[in-house]
Amino acid sequence: MRIKFLSKRSLCAHFLLATLLFFSGCSGTWLDSPASIKDVLDKPRDYEGRIVMISGEVTDVFSLFVVKSFSVRDKTGEIIVVTKRILPKKGETIKVRGKVVDAFSFGDKSITAFVEIKE
Repeated sequence: MRIKFLSKRSLCAHFLLATLLFFSGCSGTWLDSPASIKDVLDKPRDYEGRIVMISGEVTDVFSLFVVKSFSVRDKTGEIIVVTKRILPKKGETIKVRGKVVDAFSFGDKSITAFVEIKE
């Protein structure tokens, strides 16, 4: 029986691939710590184009035909979350994944919102 050994280059490539696959499958682990709502509201450009998790208590719920939203408050602030999913109950503690969007701007005033994504 003959044992085939991998070259150092091949071994490094396999290790790198295995590491990337491991971390890409680690959804919901220590890699996903919630961002503070204050940080999201104070620096929305830092979160632009990224999938972010926030967590907190649902403080308000709104539904009008196909538009559904709710507000989430943590100890640092409150943000509006737009969703296509079933609305959570007021008072429920929730974790939400989504993207930060500039919902409305007029002059120097703007409203930053959070669009939930399905997992």
